[in-house]
Amino acid sequence: MGILSGMTGFARVTGEESWGAWAWEAKSVNGRSLDVRVNYPPGFDPLEREVKAMATERFNRGSLQVSLRIDMASGTGGVVIDHVLLGTLAEAARKALGADLTPEAIATLMTLKGVVETGSSSLRDLAADEAVMAIISAGARQAMDQLAEGRRAEGASLLAMLSGHLDAIESLSAEAAELAATQPGLIKAKLLKQLEDLDREGRIDAERFAAEAALSAARADVREELDRLAAHVKSGRDLLKAGSPAGRKIDFLAQELNREANTLCSKSASLELTNAGLSLKGVIDQFKEQAANVE
Repeated sequence: MGILSGMTGFARVTGEESWGAWAWEAKSVNGRSLDVRVNYPPGFDPLEREVKAMATERFNRGSLQVSLRIDMASGTGGVVIDHVLLGTLAEAARKALGADLTPEAIATLMTLKGVVETGSSSLRDLAADEAVMAIISAGARQAMDQLAEGRRAEGASLLAMLSGHLDAIESLSAEAAELAATQPGLIKAKLLKQLEDLDREGRIDAERFAAEAALSAARADVREELDRLAAHVKSGRDLLKAGSPAGRKIDFLAQELNREANTLCSKSASLELTNAGLSLKGVIDQFKEQAANVE
């Protein structure tokens, strides 16, 4: 039996070294495909490719947001000013204003993103250290493993709920089958009542009435819909048993279940069968809602 996984989860892995502390956070939500976004400090660019490869190995669907934070130990940081960028901005401002910049204006320019970076030089030096990168990379792998474990835990809950919905669909289908067996009699009685009201002189012969009754009964026959519902329930259980990735298939199956329930309601000749069909639709909607969370 395979393992069913969900698509939501959270993981956090931290560590401390002589040079400072680091923390990985990984969040996952539903997604039609696998989308991985990685945030990291300056200089740690190679980790993006590694993290995306780790995600591809573990997941098939989901929108992942993975971030790395590094806090340098006291005394190891520094302030770096991008003089080239600051000069470019100052020259552009000087031309726009037509006058030299005041110290206050220059101070404002230094608050713009990228002009001043705190500790970025030390971070880049840190990223150049293979031993440090190995520690950070191992932390990322641990975070992704924890995230996968969380998604499997969600999958276990989804398995219980989806299995329960399939049981309910099977039970309601059996109830609908019993009610459907009374359809021909109800149709005949309805036609007889109409005939009595409209043909008091007995102009319509028995053969024509029998043909009309047979045609109406054929139109109201829901045995095919009930057979397909039973087949879909079996397919659903097989998909759940096989495990992820199964989300797209289960979602498509929910659409097919809903199609059969709609047809059953449209063919119904009694309020009781219509109500059974509506109950089916309600459970199928719940099944579809939870299916959207399956990887």
